[in-house]
Amino acid sequence: MKLLPLFRRFTFVFLSLFVCLQSSSAFSAESFRLAWTLYPGYMPWDYARTSGIMEKWAKKYNIEIEIVQLNDYIEAINQYSAGQFDAAMMATMDAYTIPAAAGVDSTIIAVTDYSDGNDVIILKEGDSVKDLHGKQVNLIEYSVSHYFLARALEEVGMSERDLTLVNTSDADMVALYAQPSVEAMVTWNPMASEILKRDDATSILSSRTMPGELTDSLVVSSQTLADHPELGKALIGAWYETLAVMSLDNDAGRVARESMGIAAGTNLEGYEQQLKDTHLYYQPSAVEALMSSPALQESMSSIAEFSFEKGLLGDGAASAENVGIAYPGGKVWGNPANVTLRFDNSFVGQAAAGEL
Repeated sequence: MKLLPLFRRFTFVFLSLFVCLQSSSAFSAESFRLAWTLYPGYMPWDYARTSGIMEKWAKKYNIEIEIVQLNDYIEAINQYSAGQFDAAMMATMDAYTIPAAAGVDSTIIAVTDYSDGNDVIILKEGDSVKDLHGKQVNLIEYSVSHYFLARALEEVGMSERDLTLVNTSDADMVALYAQPSVEAMVTWNPMASEILKRDDATSILSSRTMPGELTDSLVVSSQTLADHPELGKALIGAWYETLAVMSLDNDAGRVARESMGIAAGTNLEGYEQQLKDTHLYYQPSAVEALMSSPALQESMSSIAEFSFEKGLLGDGAASAENVGIAYPGGKVWGNPANVTLRFDNSFVGQAAAGEL
């Protein structure tokens, strides 16, 4: 007679455990990955990871997001393009010339900043762009650095035919600059600030001369975003919460900025100096307006023309309009049958309205 209550208790425990396991399986979190590399405007992701801000937003939408730092900028974009990451930080131009041009349908859910002095042309002997004549210039070919150099040369009546380009990984630039064979380099912070500590390094031009043109973006796989809009919401929510913290003029803000500086290989003072050369868009409402603005579209048209001239759109591209770009409101620039880059300001719009 005593066995029946025991059996019932055992059955109840077993069924309860089974239901819990089933519930856990049914509601297991989807997992996503974001790639980023060293750049002042990307450092907030490190703090979002270490502070728990990213984890908080991911849990809100019942997902998991792994934030991964890679050492090589182009490699990070290539891994995103190959599907090893669901999202990545990159220059807006590079989103167009690498994944989009390769047919990887990608969506920019936020233009995060523009370089306001972070990108520089450094010369060992000379003090002007004209002094680059006849020299070798180390840079990442066909990247936003290449575009920056081309625009600088154009301004003084020169072209790439007047010098020799040497393709160089950003991971090697600081160490490589010490080599006697290196005459000039186009790079960005934090590598630039480290190189410019040398006596034989002179900054002859910075991106401060091109305000609003060299932008960076948070890029997400279009298919992943369509299947999981919660990913976009969590990323945008974490991003703007992190920016809000780091902008504070109190202990919390200083702790956040110092953490980012240490992660960037410098300190609080060094990172705050780099931030002066970075125009971060702290307000999502400003980004929402920017992403549908004629100014952005004009800048992207200029980038498309440069990319076509350099053969970055592939051998089959008949014109700069080979790759289609979709903007908020349904406007498409380029080939409407080949839209592989999209600007979607709906997530920053939700952040601006407090709806995330």
